[in-house]
Amino acid sequence: MKRKTVAIVLVAAMSCSLAACGSSSASSTAATDSAAATSEAAASTDSAAAASTTEEAAAEASSATLSVDTSAEDEHTLSLACWDANFNVPAMQAAADDYKANVDPDFNLNIIEQSGSSDIENAVTLAASAGDYSTLPDIVLFQDHYFQKYNSDYPDAWQDVNDADVNWDDFSQEKLSFSTVDGVHYGLPVDNGAVIFAYRTDILEQCGYTIDDVTGITWDKFDEIGKDVYAKTGKYLMSMDGDGNDLPYMMLQAEGSSQFKDGKPYITENDKLVKIIDVIKKLSDDNVLYLANDWSDYTDQTIMGDMVAGVMNGNWIIPTIEQVADNSGKWAITTMPTLSGDEGYASNGGSSLYVTANCKNLDLAKKFLAYTFGGSTETYDNALRNGGVITTCISAGKSDVYNEGVDYFGGQAIYAKIVEMGSHTQIVEQSDYHYTCRQYMAAAIQNIIGGADVTTSLQDAEDQLNFAMGN
Repeated sequence: MKRKTVAIVLVAAMSCSLAACGSSSASSTAATDSAAATSEAAASTDSAAAASTTEEAAAEASSATLSVDTSAEDEHTLSLACWDANFNVPAMQAAADDYKANVDPDFNLNIIEQSGSSDIENAVTLAASAGDYSTLPDIVLFQDHYFQKYNSDYPDAWQDVNDADVNWDDFSQEKLSFSTVDGVHYGLPVDNGAVIFAYRTDILEQCGYTIDDVTGITWDKFDEIGKDVYAKTGKYLMSMDGDGNDLPYMMLQAEGSSQFKDGKPYITENDKLVKIIDVIKKLSDDNVLYLANDWSDYTDQTIMGDMVAGVMNGNWIIPTIEQVADNSGKWAITTMPTLSGDEGYASNGGSSLYVTANCKNLDLAKKFLAYTFGGSTETYDNALRNGGVITTCISAGKSDVYNEGVDYFGGQAIYAKIVEMGSHTQIVEQSDYHYTCRQYMAAAIQNIIGGADVTTSLQDAEDQLNFAMGN
């Protein structure tokens, strides 16, 4: 057991109630009948507050209540902890039903719903601090951006699934990069964080453009089109939460680069990042980009408030877009612009399933995960229908359900397209300080837009990040 003073990651869950609206098609119903965006939006907008603590302080600070007695489980039973009754829970139930119907009629999955991802993170921390993993369930859902730190801090908390009967080549390799440590697979992907750029096709048409005109273009061309759209309609072609600004990360990943290099901040000397910051400022100055005050302003005022003609974010933003019933049939999705004009691919948010040290029936856990989230069309079709969960498994994304047209998006088969887009996302260096970096970069961007010097602002962000990382 590795016991030491560690950094506890506390993620505040964002509350967001999303009502359904949309068409009667199976795929559209899957997205609109769920609040699928809630947990992923929270995952991509919450700030991670890392604080070194003693074991006693960790216990006092944590509000985690997750504690599971697995001693009575038989050879057909597994326990699994996850969060979000409208998103992840239906996906887990779809997998359980699939395995029970097609593999083991005696199978039982005990799904333990948590209020948020932090409940699971805190439970792992407390179990490790106590040197006793017996309170953990067999399987836990864990945020992608956090797993490698928890694997590093608590290597004894996890059991690998490297020899599970899974075709690992059938998944987005970028998605797998989060759950793979030193070439060993520790998790099975659940959802797909592929970034979409959704456009109001009616507004584009009103201004003389089509979806093809905003596909495979440079950011300079995007700015040109955006200025025209704003001049003619008063609508922004893109918006983002200015406080939890994910634009630098997404735009940079589409360029195949990261804000980290060899474990250290890569900001001021990162030419691509500097160019992207220049683009963000220009888009803001030209009324092409609206930076909202906070998450509520971003979703409620700019997207649902009908201020924008375009939305770029992880595909979990789709249910938010769909809240405006009057806009049904007026949207389509495509890829991101890039500096070069190539089609851009990125990912933002997501989680995977991991087997804990407390799982006594490892073979069953691996068989269950491999059969279901390892590529079962039945699991993924029903996860999409019932919870709006979109797979990152390439073959599962070719099913009839995934290829159904979605009425809200003009009959476009958006789910098959999202899976295909996710398969092109490049692997870039990740860091345990992803959210800390986002915090400092968001502040720098606000300062730059306000007139501050670009070089000085980015240097300040890099200095603060280095300090936070203990460099």
